[in-house]
Amino acid sequence: MADWPTRFAMAVETALSTPAILVVADNAGDAAPIKKLLDFEFDSVFTSIDPAQATEDLNQHRPGVLVLAFNALENAENYYLGGFSQSDAMQESAHRTIILCHKDEARRAYQLCRDGFFDDYVLFRPTVPDLLRLPMAVHHALRELNAMRDSEPLPADFAQLATLETLLDKQLAQGRQFIEQAGHSVEQAVEGVDAALEEFFRRLTQGEMPDVVEVRDIEALSREIARIEKNEVRLHLRGVTESVRPLVQWGHEFRQACAPHLASARALGALVQRKPPTILVVDDDEFQHKIIGTILKNDPYRLVFASAGTEALHILRRIRPDLILMDLMLPDMDGLTVTRHIKSSPRLAGIPVIVITGKSEKNVVLDSVKLGVAGFLAKPFDRVTLRSKVEQVLRSARG
Repeated sequence: MADWPTRFAMAVETALSTPAILVVADNAGDAAPIKKLLDFEFDSVFTSIDPAQATEDLNQHRPGVLVLAFNALENAENYYLGGFSQSDAMQESAHRTIILCHKDEARRAYQLCRDGFFDDYVLFRPTVPDLLRLPMAVHHALRELNAMRDSEPLPADFAQLATLETLLDKQLAQGRQFIEQAGHSVEQAVEGVDAALEEFFRRLTQGEMPDVVEVRDIEALSREIARIEKNEVRLHLRGVTESVRPLVQWGHEFRQACAPHLASARALGALVQRKPPTILVVDDDEFQHKIIGTILKNDPYRLVFASAGTEALHILRRIRPDLILMDLMLPDMDGLTVTRHIKSSPRLAGIPVIVITGKSEKNVVLDSVKLGVAGFLAKPFDRVTLRSKVEQVLRSARG
């Protein structure tokens, strides 16, 4: 994974530029006409046809829109699952995925989009009934991305603001300390120079340096040393002290200038914090969805459900929940793998995860702890246990 300055620079570049469109196909013959069609409408259209280069292509282009044009829908599913697992760009960047499918795969494509695996599908084989349907789908995807960028900030954004404010205060305090230390060092230097001049004067007047200089007028020498001390040494060292004093004033004025903006942001953060916390429940058991929904229905939570790991990762592209309830036994990937993806993403790593499991094996517990999960719930759990655990973890996460 790239270091954080590189990821930050890439994220800034992505945010300031038009999102790229990446067409992924089995071969160049399939990718070329699709790219040509999109080139009429969009500027940044790229292709990816080499499976060995798949992850590199995703990380290089960081596509805002991914067009999967495989000959079989199953290949699109496998590609996307692998891409999300291995690509930093897929985990850290908002994007939309459009699949091109055969008419015989339309029902399956609809189900995948309905369930959140993909965002849209276009019938493209054996013939193209509407040539402009794909460009229109890309336009819709880009509009959704723009809407996401303009959406309201998340509670975590204000938590980062509080961290930034603390860091600002710390840096300003350190600056004041450094300036005070510099002033103290100057004072010590003045005292040292005074002592050195006094010692020099004593040695001259007491005849300890006859081979160097002969003192004929002790009073005149005393006046000259006092003049040097006052007009040369102290004056220059005082100038050093005075030169750093404006920094103290600048730091104070800078903090005052930031104060109204920080206060406004804190007020907005308080409003966001009063919104009902969002809980993502990841479990392939629909009955379990109903149980959790029934237990928490009278609590001020917004519940979002996912029945598979990939679906959960798709949902996390759109929202950042306050808490995740993660079942370990999922149909496509186990819950620990999904949690590992979440914890490896800077945008999602801070979301607390409660593992729901019917297993109590030592290795499962240890692996979960290593990933930094916030707690465990053993099946079957009762109303009191679930509610108290959710409340405890949310309270801890919000400080």
